[in-house]
Amino acid sequence: MYTVRTMQIEDYEQVHALWMTIRGFRIRSIDDSREGVARFLKRNPSTSVVAVIDGTVVGAILCGHDGRRGCLYHVCVMERYRRMGIGKAMVVACMNALRAEEISKVSLIAFTRNDVGNAFWRCIGWTKREDLNYYDFVLNQKNIEKFNE
Repeated sequence: MYTVRTMQIEDYEQVHALWMTIRGFRIRSIDDSREGVARFLKRNPSTSVVAVIDGTVVGAILCGHDGRRGCLYHVCVMERYRRMGIGKAMVVACMNALRAEEISKVSLIAFTRNDVGNAFWRCIGWTKREDLNYYDFVLNQKNIEKFNE
């Protein structure tokens, strides 16, 4: 059986190791470093979660907000533990944490080629937006993105 709890920086090594096993995942050298995640958790101390089985992190979500809208990042479950309700339980925990902070709307980004992730979001009732475009502007060129194949 799994438990879902608030993520702590002490979980970082296991979370990072999990990220590295997820095909199609993109990791940034600065944002997803231990220091980057520590900065994120300091700003959002109660909204990110991990799922744990027998002391091992098998799922994780970085979740935060800007005071107006919540956002889910790096939602993942170890492949052999998928389809057990872990992903949905983690999303519910994040939504409850955001609701407790009076956040009314939550968004996320899923890569178009992420068939597993996109199917998951549709299955649990999220709506794909067709009415907007998503734009990026890189402020720090040293924040290199690595794609897990």
